[in-house]
Amino acid sequence: MSQSTPEPLRFSPVAGLTVRAAFDGGALSSDFGPLILRGVDQQIGLIDRLVQAVDDQRHPSYIAHPLRDLLAQRIFQIACGYPDGNDANALRTDPLFKLGVNRHPLAQAMDLASGPTFSRLENAVSTKDLYRLARAFVDQFIASYPQPPAVIVLDLDHSEDPTHGQQEFSFYNHYYGHHCYLPLFLFEGLSGQFITAALRPGQRPTGAENAMIVRRVLKRLRAAWPQTRIILRGDAHFANPELMQLAMADPQLDFLFGLAGNRVLSPLAEPFLAAHRRRLEHARRAGCALPTPTRSYHELAYRADTWPQAFRVILKAEVMALGDNPRFVVTSLDLPTPECLYRDLYSARGQDENFITMLKNDLASDRTSDHCFLANHLRLFFAGAAYVLHQALRTEILVHTELAKAQPLTVILKLFKLAVRVVAYQDRIKLHLPTSCPVKDLLRRVTDLLFLTRPPPLSA
Repeated sequence: MSQSTPEPLRFSPVAGLTVRAAFDGGALSSDFGPLILRGVDQQIGLIDRLVQAVDDQRHPSYIAHPLRDLLAQRIFQIACGYPDGNDANALRTDPLFKLGVNRHPLAQAMDLASGPTFSRLENAVSTKDLYRLARAFVDQFIASYPQPPAVIVLDLDHSEDPTHGQQEFSFYNHYYGHHCYLPLFLFEGLSGQFITAALRPGQRPTGAENAMIVRRVLKRLRAAWPQTRIILRGDAHFANPELMQLAMADPQLDFLFGLAGNRVLSPLAEPFLAAHRRRLEHARRAGCALPTPTRSYHELAYRADTWPQAFRVILKAEVMALGDNPRFVVTSLDLPTPECLYRDLYSARGQDENFITMLKNDLASDRTSDHCFLANHLRLFFAGAAYVLHQALRTEILVHTELAKAQPLTVILKLFKLAVRVVAYQDRIKLHLPTSCPVKDLLRRVTDLLFLTRPPPLSA
């Protein structure tokens, strides 16, 4: 039987010399990220917390890869820019990923798991496992604070995950124009921390469903922080009586939701819009430069029949060159002025969409292509865990550096994608990085902080 030799990569001559390349470098890696992520996880204890939430039903005699290694490998791969489970087929022998999972980098007997192993893991998860994982993310969020915060903002938002084929609970959504899932994401609006998420079918959620999910999160938060002021914030499809009732039942809980215009609200805004239209028309007739988009803020007397009681309704009356742009919000907050409520508090909700964009675009949380709904939910949690690691790295280790506010993809490209040669000796492992590495000073800072800082004990 003849042995075939892989064809080398060919390039144009350089300085009169032929240039060829082959994949025969041996113990080389293109990813330094797993070691950094391992250090971050040692500080915050995320992987251990997630492992405790999953009931591993595998028979001990047939386990080649402990559950902790599987979760760490999969989450580290996503956090380094490899979102597909099949990526493990090539990365299972990568020496840096093996180091990240606490295995000898060059021992063939210690290779990591392959794609089929992750497929079995995803399809073996139960609803109880997912419930405990969702709770573990909330506990991780609580543990990130050294002491109870005075106030937190729970940003609520849904985002579509397109589906294809006969996937469980995939429904057509008329608003998005295709079949999809519609997961709910909860972030802390002031810090951008991931709290938890829930994968949902593609149809519009009801108020009772939103309240059920939020109630469970609030119960966990209240057990740890009984005096923390919590503000629920979301767009108009969260302005339902079930969530309002939650706020009424807790004196330390308030809400701030968008409100859709209707046949009662829109006429109430008309006098304020008409005044701005007259101002624009007067400027046109006088030949003056048109004013910038004209807006004002007002408090309206309005109460929907379904609300449990009367709440403040704020109007932003705005007229632009393209036409009227009225916006409404409803809130249980009574102190801020209408302008402060809308401009400074509600408008900041747009940052939540940036958090979701990072989770989807950089960490592929919408890679929910498995037939099984529960398997897709676990994939969503894998991406959420990768986000938690990136958030901790950015806010705790990269603070006061050029990457302090960088998105995950920027961190991956600048800090994780580094060539590394691995040499193993009898008593040590040495990593050879490029001599001309452009981020060597930043890497020294990161590794020093991760090495010198003692990880805190894992709280219950």
